Amino acid sequence: MQDAYFFGYGSLVNRATHVFDDAQAAHLRGWRRIWRHTDLRPVAYLTVVPEEGSEIDGLIAPVPGADWPALDAREAAYIRAPAAHQVRHALPHAPEIAVYTIPDGHHGAPTEAHPILLSYVDVVVQGYLREFGEAGVTRFFETTHGWDAPILDDRAAPRYPRHQVLSGAERELTDLHLARLGPPIIAAQE
Repeated sequence: MQDAYFFGYGSLVNRATHVFDDAQAAHLRGWRRIWRHTDLRPVAYLTVVPEEGSEIDGLIAPVPGADWPALDAREAAYIRAPAAHQVRHALPHAPEIAVYTIPDGHHGAPTEAHPILLSYVDVVVQGYLREFGEAGVTRFFETTHGWDAPILDDRAAPRYPRHQVLSGAERELTDLHLARLGPPIIAAQE
């Protein structure tokens, strides 16, 4: 693909976690975001699954040098799915666009043994806040399924490899939405 782009819907929305130039806001139709666990990773991650009528916010960015293998390595638990016809964006042309998804049948619900990391949620929320404002954060929580999964509070010693420093207001925003949704929060063992 000469004009290759990807659609990011989780940590890739946070520009501090990558160096992809020219990323811009976009919207993906026909998919919904969900927290899932795969045997390829010890903790739960976001993925997307097909769902007619759904739409999620995210970013699109060109794949540097159309080097899919480098991006595939970052997204090792996922496969690439074509999504160009499902992405609404402001580009003046129609590039090829892919979205990363965990293959059907290769993921399950998070568990206490394989929880969601709070440091990962924080990174995603920070990205949505910077790109889409507080309304975008609200949409992120509302359009993401699986909030009944256990969340490991690892803020004191973040386990997410691309964790970021958050302001008090950013942490409070995450905490406010989590309190509303009520997932079980597990204290990290030191």
